[in-house]
Amino acid sequence: MNTATIGHIAIEPSILYFGTPVVLLTTQNPDGSTNLAPMSSAWALGRTVVLGLGADGQTARNLAARPELVINLPAPHLWPQVERLAPLTGRDPVPDTKAAGCRFEADKFGAAGLRPEPSETVRPPRVAECPLQLEAVAAQIRTNESDDFVIVEAVVRKVHADPRIVVPGTQHVDPAAWSPLVYNFRHYFGLGPELGHSYRTQTPRPA
Repeated sequence: MNTATIGHIAIEPSILYFGTPVVLLTTQNPDGSTNLAPMSSAWALGRTVVLGLGADGQTARNLAARPELVINLPAPHLWPQVERLAPLTGRDPVPDTKAAGCRFEADKFGAAGLRPEPSETVRPPRVAECPLQLEAVAAQIRTNESDDFVIVEAVVRKVHADPRIVVPGTQHVDPAAWSPLVYNFRHYFGLGPELGHSYRTQTPRPA
């Protein structure tokens, strides 16, 4: 379709998840147990990952008191496990701000069918099934203008990668081997075929 010849229309979408990676965040609860939560508002700038979280969720509360976390990036085939987590919360009682059908669950790893594995620099565990795992510390937490969300700047301490997605003999993730799970207007997608690469890439391939 040639969009250059088609006019645009003004719309009022209920959400603006226009295609961002899904991440699973692990944080430590007050009793030392782990909270596991899916979210899809994350982007990286250097060694800092910016996260957008609901202010009433257990993850936001945990980070305000205990700033260590792991940012786990699932592959597309893990979308059913992610969706099992979607209606669960670590808050008990469930906050009124949570969507209808949301329920408390203490063992989110078990509910999702995922396995924890120990981290090396932070207390919360990593998600074993996720090909990329970023151990991090929340360096700054602030609310947005309406106080509905918190914006977290998390500084990455250590990166763990499945060796199958790493370019052999390098420190680089192979973009041809790695595909994030993408949340596109509340639907799950993986990446399609590569279209090209930036002039800044450190993993070029022949044309």
